[in-house]
Amino acid sequence: MHIAVIGTGYVGLVSGAGLADFGMMVTCVDKDAEKIEKLKKGEIPFYEPGLENLVLKNIRAGRLEFTTDLASAVKKSLVIFICVGTPSLPDGSADLSQIREVALSLAEVIDDYKVIVTKSTVPVGTNRWIKELIDQHKKHDVAVDVISNPEFLREGNAVEDFMHPDRVIIGGESAYAIAIIKDIYRPLYLSETPFIITNLETAELIKYASNAFLATKVTFINEIANFCEKVGADVTVVAKGMGLDPRIGAKFLNPGPGFGGSCFPKDTRALIRQGRQVSSPFKILEAVIEANERQKLRAIEKLETFLGELEGKTIAILGLSFKPNTSDVRESPALTIVPLLCERKAKVRVYDPVAMEEFKRALGSLPIEYASNSEEAVTGADAMVILTEWNEFRFLDLAKIRTLMRNPLLIDMRNIYDPEQVKKLGFSYSGIGRC
Repeated sequence: MHIAVIGTGYVGLVSGAGLADFGMMVTCVDKDAEKIEKLKKGEIPFYEPGLENLVLKNIRAGRLEFTTDLASAVKKSLVIFICVGTPSLPDGSADLSQIREVALSLAEVIDDYKVIVTKSTVPVGTNRWIKELIDQHKKHDVAVDVISNPEFLREGNAVEDFMHPDRVIIGGESAYAIAIIKDIYRPLYLSETPFIITNLETAELIKYASNAFLATKVTFINEIANFCEKVGADVTVVAKGMGLDPRIGAKFLNPGPGFGGSCFPKDTRALIRQGRQVSSPFKILEAVIEANERQKLRAIEKLETFLGELEGKTIAILGLSFKPNTSDVRESPALTIVPLLCERKAKVRVYDPVAMEEFKRALGSLPIEYASNSEEAVTGADAMVILTEWNEFRFLDLAKIRTLMRNPLLIDMRNIYDPEQVKKLGFSYSGIGRC
């Protein structure tokens, strides 16, 4: 079966390469010609473990190709996956301009029956709108079915998530189109992956409800951690005790500097906006967004508790991406914390294993020093702040780092070190929710 995948970001590229590995003939389409030329050579535009090997493998097998020619890709494909971005607008709603552009472009070139599959995260009702746009503007009198097939890919683990998902959601009204999509995912069906077949609106909402719940869980444990600091409890033990209850589970009970990334902030805001539009407000999610923004300030508060005025102090930031194993800095806590340090006239030196270039693009105008490794970052520093739990930060030579720093202060915003051991090495230490 021939498939076209429109968009070569995280979702599009992982999905295209994964579908090719299932045995499909896949053409990935993007209007960025430079990006397409690099992809043809197997050059991946972002860091994602395992993706480069998967792309190269399927290029060599002749199952995966890249083009800027939408018409040719659509003409030979029965199924077209839409994998373009839906970023937040200032009011919190999802920006559907790229979705609209794709739908109108498809209407121009479709000349035979097609199944349009939306993998992009879109508000409830969007897939019906996509079908209406295509039907209203199509140049040929042909049938088009639309399917909602939301993705659940975790950055840093996206390849594994695509190849071994915990569920596949297929929303639609055409039994024929649904059968085609089930056939595409046949390798997963045979491995007994749960499939949920439902209508368009339910499929769209499953994605938003999942991310909103996880964002709420992260925020809840952050609030508990902050309370622990006030009353002398240890949040790591509290979280373990909570997580042993199967109704709660241990995942996403790790406190930190607030959630970020391309999904949780965007999707919670978009769901809040949708709720307001239909007079069904999400008061819990409104509180989650507010609490998450406050949580990003905790690192600043801790630094000021230990150092007082930050002007002239050198602060080493370890970790810029919003999570490990990705170069993505979208909505990263570092994007809030570093500018605030600069406002306070601190000297900021940063290091991240893979996200430095992305961070420079985001905050290149600020007076930030970019170190080539952790030890260079902490040399002469008055404090070391760990914002991302990269594995290499878990095994720092703290005895050596103690000698490199001007003031041995560790602000551990991911609780990756044992407080007592760190203090024995001569550090002042502050984690999240630990005494």
